[in-house]
Amino acid sequence: MSNIGFKENLVNEFKSDRTCLPDGDIIDAVVAFANTDGGDLYLGVENDGEITGLHNRHKDITQLAAFIANRTVPPVSVRTEILEFDPPVLRISVPKRTSVVASSDGKIQRRRLKPNGEPENVPMYPYEITARLSSLSLLDYSAQPVPDATYQDLDPVERERLRNIIRSYRGEVALLELNDEELDKALQLVTIQDGAIVPTFCGMLLIGRKEALKRHMPTAEASIQVLVGTDIKVNESFYLPILAAFEKISDAFSAWNHSEEMEQGLFRITIPDYDPRAFREALVNAFCHRDYSVLGRVLVQINDEGMTISNPGGFIEGIRVDNLLDAEPHGRNPALADAMKRIGLAERTGRGIDRIFEGSLLYGRLLPDYSSSTQSSVKLFIPKGPTDKAFICMVSEEQQRLGRSLPIHLLLALDAVKQLHRASVQDVAERTHTDESRVRVVLENLVESGLVERLGNGRGRYYIMSSRYSKETNSTVGYVRNRDIDALRHQELVMQLVQAKGEVTRADVVELLHVTPPQAYRILQKLKNAGQLSLDGKGAGAKYHTTK
Repeated sequence: MSNIGFKENLVNEFKSDRTCLPDGDIIDAVVAFANTDGGDLYLGVENDGEITGLHNRHKDITQLAAFIANRTVPPVSVRTEILEFDPPVLRISVPKRTSVVASSDGKIQRRRLKPNGEPENVPMYPYEITARLSSLSLLDYSAQPVPDATYQDLDPVERERLRNIIRSYRGEVALLELNDEELDKALQLVTIQDGAIVPTFCGMLLIGRKEALKRHMPTAEASIQVLVGTDIKVNESFYLPILAAFEKISDAFSAWNHSEEMEQGLFRITIPDYDPRAFREALVNAFCHRDYSVLGRVLVQINDEGMTISNPGGFIEGIRVDNLLDAEPHGRNPALADAMKRIGLAERTGRGIDRIFEGSLLYGRLLPDYSSSTQSSVKLFIPKGPTDKAFICMVSEEQQRLGRSLPIHLLLALDAVKQLHRASVQDVAERTHTDESRVRVVLENLVESGLVERLGNGRGRYYIMSSRYSKETNSTVGYVRNRDIDALRHQELVMQLVQAKGEVTRADVVELLHVTPPQAYRILQKLKNAGQLSLDGKGAGAKYHTTK
């Protein structure tokens, strides 16, 4: 028997069909795939990958696809294909659904990985259905009424805290003119149910009484930890309404967010360990986008390396680590996020992620890192340092010249050129996860502003930091080397081509290096004058050989 050549994982599953796999097992597998990330079900393959063949009953793939659609709710349209193995194997490709799928007999399942890395299908419980719908932006959990809660569960003291936040953070001033009930309705803190005003989860989270919050929402826990070396300086966990928790965490953060100052002409620039605006947006995101249907906590941890902010609930549908800065802003709890924007705590454009990255870029630090996030949690790490004071001065001067802040994609491109030393459009696009056409425009804008310099032509074009930056960082030698290295590299490439072909023309060099004919001529002449090449003929058709 032959082997299929790969192993089972979250998106691939093998099923033996030697004794005709029961219909229910096929439907269960399809439902689990549809409720996770989609995938391929292979009939006729053992768990170890050994191919044992397809049962005759399953060789009518059109009938099987129709059967699967009839036995799933809503119907799942699969793609079926018999693979030409010996014996044959049936592949059933299941799409990821943007809704919760069940079998016709009511079973709802999903896929997960066991601790040993093997996949399995498990029941999807009611709270997981809520989480799934929230991640697909099909349900706003925060806008739902809190079961068995009353209007008296909202705290007047917390409501006054909310009004003070509107004043302090320049929220919508018109909200301050509303009475308590009107304010609650305007911010979706309450809803009408059976003619009575009842709190929503948004209202309970923002201004609920502490005892009511813990009773109705045991998942609303927050925590802050501060470690110096291995010594724990702060370690607090609490069940508080978001606004109170936000202030408590912010106070602890401020106490441990040290700063230094540097002079720039007549101005002084304050350089904190962490940008306060970036911290605020990151913390708001953690509260707004967490999954409140599962146990867990919003955790802020500060140590010698940096700050980590994590929350239960992975990225919602369509959001990935590589498209954070470009994806259309939408969240797991729209009512809660909207309230946070309107009172002034969150970025009103919904682009708080830009502010988080800007907080590191403006100080020349390493970028924020979301790579440790999983399907069940989002984890943001903001490195502490060091800072690049030359970079800070250069960006600050440019912002003063323009009278506005620099766009986030321009800062990202500038940081990429700095980190790479010599960067092509492709290099910057790959590092910033941005389309090359957009990167090309951004880099040319940086050239016009004098922040970077452009060298080379065509595909050989690359960008380096400006001489001004090199002087500020005492890296003039590196700057000169970056500028002049192309001449040496071009000559080496031409000599390699001559050795491979036996001779080259000016046209060959133009094609090889993507330079103009005059530039190609000068490169060849330098090699000739250095005694490395000899010339045969004249004009554009002249041929160059290696000297004997």
